[in-house]
Amino acid sequence: MTGTDLSIVRGEKTFAQRILGFFGNAFVNVLLILVAVFWLVPSIGLFITSFRSSADSASSGWWTVFTAPAQLTLENYANLIQNPTIMGSLWNTIVIVVPTTIAVAVIGSLAGYAFAWIDFPSRDWLLIAVIVLLAVPLQVAFIPLARLFGELGIFGTVFGVILFHTAFGLPFAIFLMRNFFTQIPSELLEAARIDGASEWRIFARVVLPLGGPAIASLAIFQFLWTWNDMLVALIFTNSQSQPLTVAIQSQLRQFGANLDVLSSGAFLSMILPLVVFFAFQRYFVQALLAGSQR
Repeated sequence: MTGTDLSIVRGEKTFAQRILGFFGNAFVNVLLILVAVFWLVPSIGLFITSFRSSADSASSGWWTVFTAPAQLTLENYANLIQNPTIMGSLWNTIVIVVPTTIAVAVIGSLAGYAFAWIDFPSRDWLLIAVIVLLAVPLQVAFIPLARLFGELGIFGTVFGVILFHTAFGLPFAIFLMRNFFTQIPSELLEAARIDGASEWRIFARVVLPLGGPAIASLAIFQFLWTWNDMLVALIFTNSQSQPLTVAIQSQLRQFGANLDVLSSGAFLSMILPLVVFFAFQRYFVQALLAGSQR
């Protein structure tokens, strides 16, 4: 047999195949880079605009900064920090997002474990109800919940927004965690029950460590959804409890041309979720890989 035949038998690539593979991968990589750059152009423009004055932004495009870097200044962010509306709304956003994310992750994990491994009356019917709730749009609940929150005295408060986001985040959280927990080997849980472990102990010592990546992924989804929400906050908050998205929208409505505040505030509202996502990216990838292996 010739050397070419031996390489085919062994499954090795020939020199010509390696060249074609290199150029093929190079083309794909270049194409992906071009798509990524094209996708990032608005974000890059927003980032550069946040460091330019209103006069420069009104007189020329953001791309002129590459020929005139003296336009860049930190004055916009200095003014943003001194803006009580923006800083107060940023704190309101954190106060809304953190408890909502924790509540959805904790309650969703507990309920998901119960639906997956605990036999209780009407479990299947309750699971069907949870699945049906996934299809309920937010707009359907605006008027009834606004009236209910008004009667309870929590309309226009941070607590009311937290309740709203928690309630509408739980169906997806329960469905997601239930599907993930059902993939845990039943023998592992039965062994723990034989050893005398209670359901709480099984959940804390066995299920939580195994479901860590899925819980982290759920927390990322809930965090991003709540942070970027403006529709719910626009209806259920007032000037004292409004989050950052509503504050930026109100600045646009009031002044219209203050690009220095709008650009820096918009970039601030965008960069913090990105930091959270990349901080927990490892767990997010682990959850995706775990789901692909089952």
